[in-house]
Amino acid sequence: MVYARDLSISWAEDDRNWLWPSLQETSGVVIDAAEMINECWLEVHGQFETTKLSPGTLYEVAFVVKLKASADGWDVPVNVSLTLPDGSKQWHEVKLKEIPREQWKEILVGEFRASPEIPGDMEFSMYEYDSGKWNRGLVIKGVIIRPKN
Repeated sequence: MVYARDLSISWAEDDRNWLWPSLQETSGVVIDAAEMINECWLEVHGQFETTKLSPGTLYEVAFVVKLKASADGWDVPVNVSLTLPDGSKQWHEVKLKEIPREQWKEILVGEFRASPEIPGDMEFSMYEYDSGKWNRGLVIKGVIIRPKN
């Protein structure tokens, strides 16, 4: 898991736009999530070194998010993308307004097979900044990278 504090989130240092509530995981570990207060520019990026993964294993990458009951402004789909060390890219749109409120949801970004022949960082993103619409109520826990069943 790459937690929210380890992601690059535009305007996250401005408490008029984002808050950092603490959450206790089922394991007892306390983490900081990123909660959008009011923002018209969603841009979240992260990366992970693929050599830390088991070679030959098929992995999936997903953002772990939820919409608060008071969430608003999510009429325009957001983009999610995954760029692998070989330069290949997976991309699609997600309609956040369709996910249930107040429940953690995994937003699948993509999948890939770890390869020792092509080491390097994979990069993952969630973004929407063309609509100019003001949004609120998105909570980002982080990005999960796990073997696909």
